[in-house]
Amino acid sequence: VQLQASGGGLVQAGGSLRLSCAASGPTFSSYAMGWFRQAPGKEREFVAAVSVGGGWSDYSESVRGRFIISRGNAKNTVYLQMNSLKPEDTAVYYCAASRYSRSYASREYNYWGQGTQVTVSS
Repeated sequence: VQLQASGGGLVQAGGSLRLSCAASGPTFSSYAMGWFRQAPGKEREFVAAVSVGGGWSDYSESVRGRFIISRGNAKNTVYLQMNSLKPEDTAVYYCAASRYSRSYASREYNYWGQGTQVTVSS
């Protein structure tokens, strides 16, 4: 599975962005998908994940209620809708695919996209 993340950019605090992650390969629908982020000088952290069929999703406490993860298996794409953005959301965002049915840990993700920069100005 190859992953290509896009949709990052510069936005003012309170604004919104939608990230997309396009996957290549016929088995996309058999992977759980996740979004992680890494800010300068910090470790990569979990943001959100969605199960294979899309029936389960979960979020980190820092983004719960503001971000929404979804997937379109017909389009081999996973999305991250980010609302009410804050300067502390500034990071490189990565999408990833996991063979686990649901996963929070980066070590359980097998494939990673290249990352897309999100910058939120105050």
